[in-house]
Amino acid sequence: MNFIKASILRYQLGSLLLLVLLLAVVLPLSLDIFRLNLVGKYLTYAFVAVGLVMVWGYGGVLSLGQGVFFGIGGYAMAMFLKLEASDPITTKIQSTPGIPDFMDWNQITELPALWLPFKSLPLSLALVVLAPMALAWLVSFAMFKRRVGGVYFAIITQAVALICTVLIIGQQGYTGGVNGMTDLKTMLGWDTRTDGAKYILYYVCVGLLVASILLCRFIQTSKLGTLLLAMRDKEDRVRFSGYDVSNFKVFIFCLAAGLSGIGGAMFALQVGFMSPSFVGIVPSIEMVIFCAVGGRMSLVGAVYGALLVNAGKTLFSESFPDLWLFLMAGLFIGVTMAFPMGLAGLWDEKIKPWWKGRRQALREAAVQPPPAMPMTPAAPVVSPEPHLPEGVGSQRA
Repeated sequence: MNFIKASILRYQLGSLLLLVLLLAVVLPLSLDIFRLNLVGKYLTYAFVAVGLVMVWGYGGVLSLGQGVFFGIGGYAMAMFLKLEASDPITTKIQSTPGIPDFMDWNQITELPALWLPFKSLPLSLALVVLAPMALAWLVSFAMFKRRVGGVYFAIITQAVALICTVLIIGQQGYTGGVNGMTDLKTMLGWDTRTDGAKYILYYVCVGLLVASILLCRFIQTSKLGTLLLAMRDKEDRVRFSGYDVSNFKVFIFCLAAGLSGIGGAMFALQVGFMSPSFVGIVPSIEMVIFCAVGGRMSLVGAVYGALLVNAGKTLFSESFPDLWLFLMAGLFIGVTMAFPMGLAGLWDEKIKPWWKGRRQALREAAVQPPPAMPMTPAAPVVSPEPHLPEGVGSQRA
């Protein structure tokens, strides 16, 4: 058993190292800064996909509203950046200098109290994680304590996504409305639009993503990970064993929300804006597709899924602007039907067994002795005729 666990750990560590090599070395050396910035944007969605592996793949709880937590983290960072961009000197042409431009357009004359904590970078960074987790705790505690799960929980998360989208759009004077928060250029006076800043933000995103994967992997290999799998398969048995199943579900759902918030914050930093189009039902379902394509049981596979789907979206929209939606639908349907467990399942169920069988066959062929050479029958021994003296034969005749 220990040997099996060690083999699995080596395999997972190897796949993570390959991912780090791809993200930290191969892509920065092979792509220009524009394409690399796009990859950084794709990696922000990978935070959501990694969280979905934990809450859906391991916890058995399907959430169709992860875009809400992604958006909350993004808006928390965007509010800090927007306040920095709205200093009195820059906004002196407004009727009320020192506040964001969309507030001035809506006749708001002073900064709302909700915005005051976002004047501080440490508080803003804390709220990037804590605000999504607080909403996740509120929703999940109310639902899981009443044993609401399955499709009902998925529908409720969709409703939360719709409510938050309507709320953000409706409160235009406080959130920027449908346009969102734009023109986010600097952080503490540091211009985030330069090539050097884009490289730094890309590597920060990669580092945070790898740290998130390691954290989730630690949870998976702990007793909590075993309980999550047991809850997913036989929830009643875990409950009858004396565990409060709802507490574990609340914890893992809040963890996924916190990871999504980090992804949203990195999105706002790298892209330079945040809008309600990343909060609603459609982006939330797309985030589930990232996880499904990569493999809902694989942390590394979820990252590849986010990269593949978003790269396909960019490629199809550039090359086939009239057909790219149909091509994306074909990609989703084809991958889901051909590989029910995602790309990671393709490796685990097809490629890996084939490779092991091939290695085993080669190993057995090397151990077996060569076949013995067939022995040729010996030639018959012909005895020479006896030598008779001369004249003996003639006398007999």
